Amino acid sequence: MVLRNLNPFSDFSSTVIHLLGVATFAYAIVKYIEAKRSPLNGIPTIGHSGILTSYITAIQYMSKGKELIQEGYNTYPGRPFKVATISKWVVVLNGPQLVEDVRRAPDDILSFDDAIAEQTQAEYTFGPGLDTHPHHVMAIRSQITRNIGAMFEDISDEILESFKDYISEQEGWVSVPGYATFLRIICRITNRYLVGLPLCREPGYLSVNEQLTIDVTSTSRTINLFPALLKPIVGRCFRTVRKRLEEGFRYLTPFVEERLAQIRSDPDDQPNDLITWLSETATHEYHLTARDMVMRTLVINFTAIHTTTMALTQGMYDLAVHPEYVKELREEVESVIAEHGWNKLALQRLRKVDSFLKESHRLNGGTSYVMVRKTLKNWTLSDGTVLPPGTFIGVAADAMSKSSALFEDAQTFKGFRFAEMRDGDGELDSIKHHLVCLHNDHIIFGHGRHACPGRFFAINGIKAIFAHTLLNYDVQLENGSLERPPNVYFETSAIPNPEAKVMFRKRNAI
Repeated sequence: MVLRNLNPFSDFSSTVIHLLGVATFAYAIVKYIEAKRSPLNGIPTIGHSGILTSYITAIQYMSKGKELIQEGYNTYPGRPFKVATISKWVVVLNGPQLVEDVRRAPDDILSFDDAIAEQTQAEYTFGPGLDTHPHHVMAIRSQITRNIGAMFEDISDEILESFKDYISEQEGWVSVPGYATFLRIICRITNRYLVGLPLCREPGYLSVNEQLTIDVTSTSRTINLFPALLKPIVGRCFRTVRKRLEEGFRYLTPFVEERLAQIRSDPDDQPNDLITWLSETATHEYHLTARDMVMRTLVINFTAIHTTTMALTQGMYDLAVHPEYVKELREEVESVIAEHGWNKLALQRLRKVDSFLKESHRLNGGTSYVMVRKTLKNWTLSDGTVLPPGTFIGVAADAMSKSSALFEDAQTFKGFRFAEMRDGDGELDSIKHHLVCLHNDHIIFGHGRHACPGRFFAINGIKAIFAHTLLNYDVQLENGSLERPPNVYFETSAIPNPEAKVMFRKRNAI
């Protein structure tokens, strides 16, 4: 007697498994054929290039992205090369001429917005829609930059109060966690400028903004480990960022609603703050809703706080391990303030401070891979290389910044390198070789129309904190160590050592 299978789901399950197997195999065949036909095959590869073996390099990229890009730069100077990541190939460009190619490419060929959206997985972190009409970028370029001088007194006051709260005024040396302390100071100064008192000192609100970048970064990195087909499923499983945004809404919504009511009642008499600036750059009715303004406020915090904190922390680490520069830096700050007062103009005159911070950033920038773009059409580089639509590209910023072809004695920290370059520039002295300036061979803020729009505010804040420190404190690493804390690397990101302690001692005579 033959026993029949009475489970109606058994045959169905076997069929589904069989169909999934066939679909997976078919998908693999399609991807194999696409890979073999891709124009990217003509671009040199760093690491493994096989359809399966490339995943070995992709795994290495997670911890050694910087080294792989440096290897490519050394092997193919001035030429494009590609590196495998888990979800895609990335094409890396290097050298001033290819930087110029990216700078000049129109947006309908190279998309900055699509690249950033993919990098941050914005659809699953911040949600769709913010990049449809990104008027907050215009607010950063115009009003946020334009009002630095007018609001410098607020910035200065928040620096003073932040140092009182986070760095003890007691006699003798005081040790604090470097990165965490500078993060809190930057967060407060940024929000004093954006939303003012008392919200900029609300611990819960500050915590939201301090953690938001970490949450978005970790979430987007996880989603990017999956192929495009699975990203929507994986993206909807993460709620960390959404919960953080909900916390931000609880703090910001009452403030924004009150400010919007003020704008409606008396539009001509408004304070200098982000809500006023966003209302002035709004292009659609929904831009003037509390929800939209809250989200854009959080996004601006996200883009500003951690990158600024990293640059400040690296500068402070360099100040601590290069005490031979302190005397001249301090003398410059004292001299400039005596002549011009304590204001934005004084910051622009701090040539040696600016040079020291630029040299720090040159050797310890936040990423090895900048000016990210995604091709929308076939794009031909000046050397004849053709990149197909959908290619993710970027520029080898860290390798270029340390190139002996571009900088003399490039591996050595020379704090006044850029100040010396500015000697004799006369009327151009205020801009040439300045940290904020853009150039094809030094692209820490990108280049062209998509260069970091908030760099003016960020640099002024960093220089003000740095100058305040020089005037009021002696600085050293814990136990007086002169060994620079090693960076922490993930993919192409270089994060200042988060465990390092910095010691401050209040100066008695200033």
